[in-house]
Amino acid sequence: MKPTTRGTLAAVLTCMAAAATGAAAASPAAAVPVPVPLEGAETALGVELPRIGAEIPAPKPGSPEGPRYVEGRLLPERALPQLPVSGGLPGADLRAPLPRLLADGFDHLDVSAPASDLRALAPGLDVDAPLTAPDRFGLPDPKLPEVGVPAPALRTVPAANLATGPGL
Repeated sequence: MKPTTRGTLAAVLTCMAAAATGAAAASPAAAVPVPVPLEGAETALGVELPRIGAEIPAPKPGSPEGPRYVEGRLLPERALPQLPVSGGLPGADLRAPLPRLLADGFDHLDVSAPASDLRALAPGLDVDAPLTAPDRFGLPDPKLPEVGVPAPALRTVPAANLATGPGL
């Protein structure tokens, strides 16, 4: 293979790796907007209907932290590791007309809850054998078996905005 071809191939592979890394580092709350079309119902009914939109994020599983060996135990900690999942809570946007009771025209009510990051850990399993590690004579001592379930964890900061104002 010529050096020119090798250099071109290396440059292409480097660009592909950089693009893949950039795509993997994107924000987990990057959500897909989903509009709810109500224009046909407005025309058919002859009234002003609310405008509704939503954002739906896709969850992304992460790589679990593997078993960790601890001195004095026969089995490693976290026999079944916790799986981290990152994604987002769905977002919504609602804008509804409010009729003025004492005058002509409409005001509006606007409720928006943007998509927010969500990080979760699935439950895991922690097991220890009913024997201790072998001592200096090569025989293990008996002990009570241990079983534990690390609890799942959720971490998020949801937000919402409520506003009213004149006009539609």
